[in-house]
Amino acid sequence: MAAPRPRPQPLLLLLVSLLAASAPRRADAWGKEGHIMVCKIAEKYLSEEAAAAVQDLLPESAGGELSTMCPWADTMRFRYHWASPLHYANTPNVCNFNFSRDCHNSRGEQGMCVVGAINNYTDQLYTYGDSPKSSYNLTESLMFLAHFVGDVHQPLHVGYEEDEGGNTIMVHWYRRKANLHHVWDVSIIDTVMKDFYNKSMDTMVDALQTNLTEGWSDDVGHWENCANKKATCANDYAIESINLSCNYAYKDVVQNITLGDDYYFTRYPVVEKRLAQAGVRLALILNRIFDKKKADTTPLYIQ
Repeated sequence: MAAPRPRPQPLLLLLVSLLAASAPRRADAWGKEGHIMVCKIAEKYLSEEAAAAVQDLLPESAGGELSTMCPWADTMRFRYHWASPLHYANTPNVCNFNFSRDCHNSRGEQGMCVVGAINNYTDQLYTYGDSPKSSYNLTESLMFLAHFVGDVHQPLHVGYEEDEGGNTIMVHWYRRKANLHHVWDVSIIDTVMKDFYNKSMDTMVDALQTNLTEGWSDDVGHWENCANKKATCANDYAIESINLSCNYAYKDVVQNITLGDDYYFTRYPVVEKRLAQAGVRLALILNRIFDKKKADTTPLYIQ
């Protein structure tokens, strides 16, 4: 039997120990719980006006929480086949993203990638409150936008076309067989939550939020900095992701490799930071859309 994996000092150990008594929830994937965490973080930083608009647009089934609807776009893949390419962007095996070159679907239709989707649904949501009433389904626009902002921050959602963002690279995550994309969607978060947060998503969210005002506080202003006041900086977020894919996700990975402690301990901080960045930036976008007083504030610093 293999020796147990040694654990480094977890992020915010004191906070974790105080909250460990809460009932644990098993992590399913970035595709579900990761998206929920992104939106839970974003909800904390919505202005009063933006929060009211979000509440107005959410379906009754959301129970008043944006986070409950953030995995929605993944559940609609079989109903909305046209939306499948909107979850990612692929590059021609290079470590840079170029919108005109890389943002298209398999038929070559431009704008059909995660960056184009974020910009498109942002534009649609700017029609909220128009008279006459917007012709768009703004409830779906909101749910798509919230999901795709999460997607663009998962590094391998901006990966190589050749391996479909790591989907065709088979590896072992410790003893479990998986593809590399699944490792970044599921395995790293699942392992982090088990090791450091008593399998509790809420405990992990609290830790990430605390780190936003402590460990990452000097970086948050840069995360929010977006010179384009009317649209988004999704192009920049995609550039960040392909750089992280090259420098972390793909680095030293070959077919059938076993990924263990060395990979895990150097990659999970990237995942945690990307979840936090996605939450901050989703709040930034929604505040700019729905709160006209915030629209001219660049950047929108977290207090």
